[in-house]
Amino acid sequence: MELHPLRVWNKDWASFLRPWIPILLGLHMQFSRASGSSCPEECRCDRTFVYCNERSLTSVPLGIGEGYKTLYLHNNQINNAGFPSELHNVASVETVYLYGNQLDEFPINLPKNVRVLHLQENNIQTISRAALAQLLWLEELHLDDNSISTVGVEEGAFREAVSLKMLFLTKNHLSSVPIGLPEDLKELRLDENRIAVITEEALRNVTRLERLLLDGNLLTDEGVAPGTFQDLVTLRELSLARNSLTYPPPLLPGDVLVKLNFQDNQMNEIPVTAFAGLRKLERLDISNNQLQSLTEGVFDGLVSLRQLTVRNNLWLCDCSINWVILWLKSLPVSLNVRGFMCQKPETVRGMVIRELNTELIQCPRSTTVALLPTHLPPTLPGLTTRFPPSSTGYPSDTESLSPPSRLPFSPTHHPPLLPSSPPRDGEQRTNLPPLDPERETLQIKFTILNGSAIHVSWVASFPVTAYKVTWAKMGPSLSGDTVRERMVGGEHRGIRLVNLKPKSTYRICVIPLDAFNNYRPKDDTVCSEAVTKPVSYGQGNNTGPPGPEQATQQDLSSPFLLAGLIGGAVIIVLVLLLSIFCWHMHKKGRSSSAKWKYNKGRRKDDYCEAGTKKDNSILEMTETSFQIASLNNEQLLKGDYRIQPIYTPNGGIGFRDCPLGSNSTVYCKNNVQADADFCRT
Repeated sequence: MELHPLRVWNKDWASFLRPWIPILLGLHMQFSRASGSSCPEECRCDRTFVYCNERSLTSVPLGIGEGYKTLYLHNNQINNAGFPSELHNVASVETVYLYGNQLDEFPINLPKNVRVLHLQENNIQTISRAALAQLLWLEELHLDDNSISTVGVEEGAFREAVSLKMLFLTKNHLSSVPIGLPEDLKELRLDENRIAVITEEALRNVTRLERLLLDGNLLTDEGVAPGTFQDLVTLRELSLARNSLTYPPPLLPGDVLVKLNFQDNQMNEIPVTAFAGLRKLERLDISNNQLQSLTEGVFDGLVSLRQLTVRNNLWLCDCSINWVILWLKSLPVSLNVRGFMCQKPETVRGMVIRELNTELIQCPRSTTVALLPTHLPPTLPGLTTRFPPSSTGYPSDTESLSPPSRLPFSPTHHPPLLPSSPPRDGEQRTNLPPLDPERETLQIKFTILNGSAIHVSWVASFPVTAYKVTWAKMGPSLSGDTVRERMVGGEHRGIRLVNLKPKSTYRICVIPLDAFNNYRPKDDTVCSEAVTKPVSYGQGNNTGPPGPEQATQQDLSSPFLLAGLIGGAVIIVLVLLLSIFCWHMHKKGRSSSAKWKYNKGRRKDDYCEAGTKKDNSILEMTETSFQIASLNNEQLLKGDYRIQPIYTPNGGIGFRDCPLGSNSTVYCKNNVQADADFCRT
């Protein structure tokens, strides 16, 4: 009876431990595997990483056990003979870094389950099918910056890597696209090679390709076979930058293409059907080409376009550019267009095409001349210009005032529409003619204040929330001038432009904007030219009627006056510094000469001052008493000294006794040797 409780307790304990036995066994096996993962002596191991990089290794270290996933072997001196066969059986390794070594062939005996392989910056020249056939799970292969040529790649070699998704072959020596790429490839980078030909069958099997980069090659129009990219129905990005194409390749894939790059080619034309069907395209770059004009409607099919870059082309701003101006002004806010700027002719070079005015474009005048008023005089400073909505806008790169050329108006009837103050002396101004209430017109006037200021006023017959005023100095070419601009609220009716150059022509444009500070659908831009007055030194700086805003602060009346003030100040400072320097040198000279003057404050019995040293044996003394001293700070040598009489300023001879040494020979009057007691000077 006493053993019954013990038997019951043993039965309960066994039932308690039974469910924990599998868990404990699993933990034991896991720890046993981890503890069994050996780490090579040359390397450092940390969890699932093996660090063998930058150790000057010539081969892969032995003893890499299971359990590690990432193997770092980069920046060593490993060659193709340095891969032991046992490395291929390490099944846990998935990522291997082998860049910066001394491989000249694609290595063999790599871990059989590797998924990501980095072989950049080696000297690999050949790739065999057998080497890639060992890597059935390889998905990402980096072969950038090697010496791989087309003949060095065995045909169909990359197809052996059946799981390959990303292949990077940048900066190699390929002359064509390798034949036999894997079917599941999604990204292919072949930029910075020597590819001059792309055959039709080169990309025929890679129908799942999403990104293709062919930048920096030798591709020409003849080197790209027609329909080369047509079958790439999943392609989202195609880049052909830095080649020698003169027009875009035909039959581009349009189902899902989002990004298309043609910058830095030699394109001089784009067919109207070049981008047809690219309804998903969002980014297009045709910058740095030789384009001078575009065919109307070339961008009509790009309904999803968000960014268009056309910088550094040879845009010719003649009549053929009119449709571009209208198209740019009709674009939604979501579309960003960059780089439309005139390069020819010289009169409009540097102007933004979006803001060009029809008056600046050289077109046949057969229809425009009939509208020109014959009774108007040439452009004068302060001339008022009235325009209806025009068909083009002026670039915010220059400002100037052109004579009225659209609607004639009577010079005899000019009732003022803006509050104006009486004109000051020398001020030129005109009043605004009445607005036509049946038409949306914008009317501007200029008041030439002086040689550096112009007051701009305007009146619109339609509601405006904001205005943009642009101005620039006109000249033979606008490439070196800066176009300035200023935004003002719709409630303002004028602005003063200052800091202008005297006797210069400025083109000034007033552009109405909508509530979102965008251009209105209609072309309401008004541009004209005005000439500032010559500089006047006798008159004050007339500032004209105060406007609601000023573009900049008022400058001095003339740059020559400012230069004169600065020059005068510099001269005064130099004279002052020179005076201080002379005074200092004079004072220093007086202090140094005072050391050799006789100090009458002392007793004459103390010493007799030495004068000028003639030579090494004669000392010339002054005053009535003296003391012999060395002028060159040398100790006096024992010997004879000759003392000659020196006449005092009154013409007589002094008779002041001078103490002599025991070994001194004394000469008195008439050079007769005498005793020291009878010597007088």
